[in-house]
Amino acid sequence: MRRARRGMTIIEVMISIAIVVVIASMGFSTVMSAVEMNEALALGDVTSRSARVTLSRLRRELQVAYLTPNRQAQNTYITVFNGEDSNPDRLWFQSLSHQRLYKNTRESDQTELTYWVDRAPREMDPGEVLFHRESERIDQYPDEGGRIHPLAYHVKSFDLRYLDGRTNEWTDEWDTRSGDTPYMLPRAVQIGLVLLSPDPDDPERSVDVPFMTTVILENADPLRPQLGGGEVTQ
Repeated sequence: MRRARRGMTIIEVMISIAIVVVIASMGFSTVMSAVEMNEALALGDVTSRSARVTLSRLRRELQVAYLTPNRQAQNTYITVFNGEDSNPDRLWFQSLSHQRLYKNTRESDQTELTYWVDRAPREMDPGEVLFHRESERIDQYPDEGGRIHPLAYHVKSFDLRYLDGRTNEWTDEWDTRSGDTPYMLPRAVQIGLVLLSPDPDDPERSVDVPFMTTVILENADPLRPQLGGGEVTQ
């Protein structure tokens, strides 16, 4: 009877506490891993959304890029389409994509645009920033003035290629003021964008997330048929 009424010994209590501590630490570690994984996946979704917004805007503005047929009024305005192969690339052009936001403003759908990549602030590491400049006035300075704002963060690379409608070949640069592509738009622009995103397996590391799209320019000359071949698909 005395043995049946006996309680737990100190050793048994210490063993029980140790087991509870081990189970609690394992549970806490599992919960923290799940939280970190969820944060990494959320940041991955942010990266995908950022890329979609960036490519959607580029596509909308490039589709209606234009060159005015009037080449004489050089001191008043000038239209160009210049793609600089500078790793990361730089692009400036005129477009019919401007949207007027305020009533009675003296603006049309014409606009000057520039895309380029520059160093990011230290708190925005890793990667660089893709900037967007827009000026609602077409003037003689096609790459100056207007409003500048960041379009995408954590950029690793921004690469553009241009389809020559005369040769049906892709080139890494385009300049309407050069003798190779005199005052003509490329038929299409291929956009390659690589963003850095946290690694789901190790949030301390970053992984490359590539995105690519091709934009047909509506105001460019159509592709010429290949010699000896059939019609070229537009």
